[in-house]
Amino acid sequence: MPVPVPGDGPDPRARTAVPSPPSRRAVLALGAGAGTAAVLPPGTALAQAGPAREAPAGAATVRAAPAPEPGGLAPYASYWFPDSLPGGTPGPGVVWRSLKEWTPQGDPDLAHNTASVPLAPRFTPVPANADARAGRARIAALVSFGPTAANPSQGSATADFYALTHWAYLDELVFWGGSAGEGLVLAPNAPVVDAAHRNGVPVLGTVFLPPVAYGGDLRWTRDLVRRDPDGRHPVAEQLAEVARAYGFDGWFVNAETDGGDSALATLMRGFLRALRAAGEPHGLRITWYDAMNSTGAVGWRGALDALNQEFFEDRTGRVADTMFVDFRWTPGSLAASGALAERLGRSRHELWAAVDVESRGWDAEVRWDAIVPRGRDHVVSLGFYRPEWTRNHLADRSPGAFHRADDRFWTGESLDPARPAPGAVWRAPATAVADRSTVSGLPFACSFNTGHGLRWYDGGRAVSEEPWNHLGLQDRLPGRRWVVDGAEPRPEVSLDFADAWRGGSSLLVRGSLTAPAAVGLHAVRLPLTASTVAELVHTGGPEPVDVEFGVAPREPAAPGGPVPYTWLRAGRAGGAGGWRTSRIPLAALAGETAYALAVRITARGNSPVSWRLGALSVRDTTAARHPAPPSHLGVDASARRGAEAELRLSWRRAPGPVRHYELYRRLPDGTRRFLAGTCGTALYLPRLAPAAGERAAAFELRAVDETYAVSAAAHAGFRW
Repeated sequence: MPVPVPGDGPDPRARTAVPSPPSRRAVLALGAGAGTAAVLPPGTALAQAGPAREAPAGAATVRAAPAPEPGGLAPYASYWFPDSLPGGTPGPGVVWRSLKEWTPQGDPDLAHNTASVPLAPRFTPVPANADARAGRARIAALVSFGPTAANPSQGSATADFYALTHWAYLDELVFWGGSAGEGLVLAPNAPVVDAAHRNGVPVLGTVFLPPVAYGGDLRWTRDLVRRDPDGRHPVAEQLAEVARAYGFDGWFVNAETDGGDSALATLMRGFLRALRAAGEPHGLRITWYDAMNSTGAVGWRGALDALNQEFFEDRTGRVADTMFVDFRWTPGSLAASGALAERLGRSRHELWAAVDVESRGWDAEVRWDAIVPRGRDHVVSLGFYRPEWTRNHLADRSPGAFHRADDRFWTGESLDPARPAPGAVWRAPATAVADRSTVSGLPFACSFNTGHGLRWYDGGRAVSEEPWNHLGLQDRLPGRRWVVDGAEPRPEVSLDFADAWRGGSSLLVRGSLTAPAAVGLHAVRLPLTASTVAELVHTGGPEPVDVEFGVAPREPAAPGGPVPYTWLRAGRAGGAGGWRTSRIPLAALAGETAYALAVRITARGNSPVSWRLGALSVRDTTAARHPAPPSHLGVDASARRGAEAELRLSWRRAPGPVRHYELYRRLPDGTRRFLAGTCGTALYLPRLAPAAGERAAAFELRAVDETYAVSAAAHAGFRW
């Protein structure tokens, strides 16, 4: 695999030089690189402020500040060596841990790293693009969201983040990382898993055994596959337990340390079978990377063939769920691989053909017809290596600039999946594979929040001026960016960060409209009743526009066909007045199923328009509107940094359905300031400073449901 350099792109983290690979498609050497932030050592007991006393929901609890803990309180994504540790001393911010010694009970960061959103079921709508195929090739992506040793568990105070939103085209996400100097087993952090699961995408952790040239040691391979006296594979059982405890979906296993023999290969296959046996009852998956073969040597085949098929399918059945075929593939080797998979009784689309986009993105040279040809069946599936290039290559890494680049990568140059640019060399995913959706029940809401922003908005008002990222707070966004019908020239449609109703962003449509512009939003499967209503929260610029809401009671007749919307008036926006809420009864469609949602805007004059959609919801008016509050909010640990403090807080989950939790601080003047949000039941605050005259910081925690209704607050305090 290609060799990444830690800190790729204009990143303030220190860069670590690595040797040049022998070829562009050489081996994967180092993961995401070492970070510099302190990590809580394994086994460190957090300083307790005393046990949480029983208190009713909403009751205030003020706890005294415990003594500072050495090493800091910041939780990070977990990483380990299989068992034995390297010699010497770890680098700054790195903690060497043995996976064999890990237990959930002894994990101080478990609450911060546990995902909360279950994997949602998905359906496949009729594609917007005439060439996109359903039931054929799918897409996997290997993504490094941060450094291996300092990847925050619960977001961070910057908007410069790879906020992946095009989940509709993904079938599997690998949380990529690991290195010989930090750890070889990397578990995904909770925000990534929660966002992916909300969109029906499974997430795999990484087991990376690096080449000897990059610090690999065959003893780590032997540690991984070793059997105990009872013939069990203890590390395989640990990997399954980690995935279950943290709430992710399996492991990407990449064995690239050379020097083994056939006996070691047999042990590796036994390890994979043990991992499958431990994980299969819980739905855990395995993806095998094409490196080690049945001789025990590392010989990247660029194919599924007789030398590596036993790691994919052996005489007793399935070993790995999918295989990531090395970059050395050729059109002939992929065709032969697909044929072999079918002879083994497997789908050819369980093979991911690796495509390296780390360094050149959409300018990468890809032999598309060897993977996803047009006009005939797809050969195998597509595996992107490092699509976060869309962020890393930018000089301007503002959220808006990133999403413009990311939309181009996934949708194509035209930025409209229904109308690809003629002659485009880059075969964007939207032009090859069918999108998918999880919006299949009421209530449904979207505030067009991408999971990062320059500030946080609540009710159209900024309640924090701090940049942030937390992918778990991301909405289920429109999968098709952006299908626009009617208006020529096409207006600009984007996710914009200059203003929002809730979260960090809103949908912005702007340009000169010579005709009504219909913007496709979500593909859905929503049963409509006499009490179903839709609500739009929107605002316009100086030039007023008429707004309509579109509901499609059936699907297009064929891929790329027109969507048969029924249009309902949603009022007028623009001029004075700011944000407004339009309520649209859907009783006229009672008994129907909504298959797609859209908006259509019509200019009232000849000047360019600017219209924002801050929130969209579809719900049954007979349903309850407010969730129950969380309880037992308290400060579990703190450490002083001069006048500031860092804190760990936790609480008990609110009963009933909860989308996420939002933590605010009540200031002495009565105003509320947003601090953080999460889908879980624990938060870390890196910097808290006392306000003038404040004896104790006052916290308010609320549960938020799928329609963004909020609960009553649970209260806690931190005494200065």
